[in-house]
Amino acid sequence: MNKNKIVHVVAHSHWDHEWYFTIEDSNILLVRNLDYLLDVLETKESFTSYSFDGQMSVIERYLDIRPQNKARVEKLIQDRKLFVGPWYTQTDSLLVKTEAVIRNLLYGYKMGEAFGHSMSIGYSPDIFGQHAYLPAIYKSFNMAHSIFQRGVYNDQVKTDLHFNWISPDNESIPTNNIFFGYGPGKFLSSEKSYVETRLLPILDKLAAMNTHTDVLLLPAGGDQVLVRKDFPEIIEELNAMNLGYTFVLSDYETFMNDAWAGDPFPNEISGELLACQKSRIHNTCRSERYDIKRLNYIVENKIVNILEPLAVIARDAGLEYPQPWLDIIWKKLFDSHAHNGIGASNSDDANHDIVVRLTSALRMTDDLINLLKKQIAKAISNDSENENIAVLFHTNPIVAQNVAKLVVFTAEKAFTLTANGEEVAFSVVHQEELDGGRKIIVTANGEKEVAVPPYYRTEIFLKNKTAPALGYTTMQIKPTDTAMNYLATTPTSQIENDTIRVQFEDGKINLLNKKTQNCIKNLIQFENVADAGDSFDFSPLADDDTIYITSTELQTVETSDLYSKMTLKHSATIPKDLDARIAKNRTESFEILTEIELIDGEEFARIRHRIDNHVKDHRVRALIKTNVEKPQFSYADQGYSLMKRSVTNPYLNNWREDGFVEAPVPIYPLENIVAVSEAEKTFALLVGGMKEYEILPESTEIALTLFRSNGLLGKDDLMWRPGRASGINNKVVPTPDGQMLEEMIFEYAVYVQDEALNARDLFAQSNAFEGHIATYQLQSLNTFEERIERFEIDYPVQQLPAHTSLFEIDNSNIFMSTCKQAWDGKGTVIRLFNPTDNDEKVRLTTSLSDSNWLVSLAEEKIAKIEDESIHIPTKGFVTLLLGGK
Repeated sequence: MNKNKIVHVVAHSHWDHEWYFTIEDSNILLVRNLDYLLDVLETKESFTSYSFDGQMSVIERYLDIRPQNKARVEKLIQDRKLFVGPWYTQTDSLLVKTEAVIRNLLYGYKMGEAFGHSMSIGYSPDIFGQHAYLPAIYKSFNMAHSIFQRGVYNDQVKTDLHFNWISPDNESIPTNNIFFGYGPGKFLSSEKSYVETRLLPILDKLAAMNTHTDVLLLPAGGDQVLVRKDFPEIIEELNAMNLGYTFVLSDYETFMNDAWAGDPFPNEISGELLACQKSRIHNTCRSERYDIKRLNYIVENKIVNILEPLAVIARDAGLEYPQPWLDIIWKKLFDSHAHNGIGASNSDDANHDIVVRLTSALRMTDDLINLLKKQIAKAISNDSENENIAVLFHTNPIVAQNVAKLVVFTAEKAFTLTANGEEVAFSVVHQEELDGGRKIIVTANGEKEVAVPPYYRTEIFLKNKTAPALGYTTMQIKPTDTAMNYLATTPTSQIENDTIRVQFEDGKINLLNKKTQNCIKNLIQFENVADAGDSFDFSPLADDDTIYITSTELQTVETSDLYSKMTLKHSATIPKDLDARIAKNRTESFEILTEIELIDGEEFARIRHRIDNHVKDHRVRALIKTNVEKPQFSYADQGYSLMKRSVTNPYLNNWREDGFVEAPVPIYPLENIVAVSEAEKTFALLVGGMKEYEILPESTEIALTLFRSNGLLGKDDLMWRPGRASGINNKVVPTPDGQMLEEMIFEYAVYVQDEALNARDLFAQSNAFEGHIATYQLQSLNTFEERIERFEIDYPVQQLPAHTSLFEIDNSNIFMSTCKQAWDGKGTVIRLFNPTDNDEKVRLTTSLSDSNWLVSLAEEKIAKIEDESIHIPTKGFVTLLLGGK
């Protein structure tokens, strides 16, 4: 090792889209800062480069206001003086769908490359924890290295801040941990006091933690900072002081290339990175502001599971693929996923903007789904010369037997459904007679009102025998005199299907597995505690009394052939706010309405909680009893496999003595699945929008956080987070909307597996719970059921067959995570993954193309598929391009 170590000073800005300020504040400041930055980089040759936070969205926003500067920006990027990308926005990757993480990078990478260069660093300086698959994702976007701040324990990097980070599918990427964060050089100076008291102690610590290299990194930037135009002169002055370090104004790519130019670093770190020792992770922000968590979940699933594959089906039929609209929708999501956004550590104004963005994205998504369904159904109707049809669209690449929900409008009270000449069984969930109203007819004598006959709106669950692989099938609707199967209220206290029986007995909910006759008693209760924290972190209240909400009343039981529902009410009297908690004063009535649904053929029980919250400063968790005694590990999905996590954290007992900035409580994130398991037993929750859980081993319960409420952004000295408030010092921002005083819906399912953990089975059940079916009735009785149903549209395609299937796979261990049009509009991109512990092969059957390719996540060709048989490694994924030139 050389005595004189090289210090790469990387000038940069970290750009928060919104936080305690709004996106308008951010954008107005952005334009002024980038104006100044361009001038500095163009006129000052010694200022060799500047990194603008790895987010292409800021460049896009800037050029919306300064379109005349596009050529200037392009030249600086091409000359490697301005580094941009690889993200569109820097997403909190543990709070969004993995596919959304990939799309964020796809937009960022493609846009950066179009400008001349996308930074080849997986750069995430400030997100709250690192997704386990980021090494594989980064590599598939042609990134050579990764740099991040939060998530590692000090012991993991105490002798090397460089390491090989390995994802669950065994992909590895050279990585650097910016141990002191992205701002240790923000106020870089050659003044003696600064050098002696601040700069040298940091550099000496970095040198001690880089035993295998003489190349050190000093990030020199901060939040929303203006470029320090005197950095080149300061660096010259530092070099003249002979401090034992040689300083160079550099960039992240050059630094990583120099540091990794020699022998590989020996250190390896695997999987997700959630440690909160040196840098705060804020793991309980995942239950903050449930409104945006649920809304984001709904929009993401509708886009990925329904709209995009439906649009592929429509494009194959000759309709237009709505890519420009999808670009707008995805960017609305990305803006909402940006760091501090979806994490919900933001002001009420910022959160309101996120809700508006996500709501707009949801409306557009629903409109596009409606439009495509109607255009396809009309062409089918024309071909069959039958106007009274319903179409079932299935977006999974396997043939399936599913129960699907359909809304039917008829002039008659009773009707039948047939498909392929066979009657389709269904159960009526709800039926109402609607007034037809009046319509206006223009006559020679003026306008005339004509009464429209009444008609029926009927919600049904239908049992389709063969939902086609990535395609659709058509049913005919005919009036009948035969009575239909209606959902009826019954005097019993249980519901059941072929697999499950749910009983209400002695004030408790019991779940029976009919195959094994194993019964879980007292399945659900609720826990209520004070939240003395802020929007970043939950905090217990000293001397708080945990309130267990166990009082349960059976409201109704409704049953039919295919569907049954039990409705219950839990209630308690709890303190109305934090002051009342401290005073031990319980005055507020608190109710939770629970609906448990069983659907024919499903192996899980669907559960829905409705809460109209009028209480402040509290956290509510559902405590779901499992059949696994004192579990030692939990298993939760992240990306393409299950993460195995200890239910205890070995650092928890001495976290203060060990200098942790937060208590390492074993509260974890999830994407859709959380499970516990032992020999021949697995208990799982399939979760729809909640992002936080904890295992309570002594009571054998999964604590699923429904929501927490508080009214502050920024608070010092929390019980689990000592010291300063996060982010903004000496400022507490009131956030009354964070109290969640509104009606909320929480949905999940309970699944009991008669074997040890089986990842394939859990992903299959989660896939079914998420839903990959859309239905549509072509009718003219009601024009208000879907968002744009009442408006006239054109029908570019005149005729389509009644049934079609475009893409099918032959291996049930393999799942599809996306199906969309390729970035360049040429061909279809399919992403498949393998969550199991074995390598798998899958064969494709498709009419979409006869020329298929393996491609990267960047949708760049790797190899042509010659025999249609694809190898997918254990816990890995592949991306296919069907067609394209």
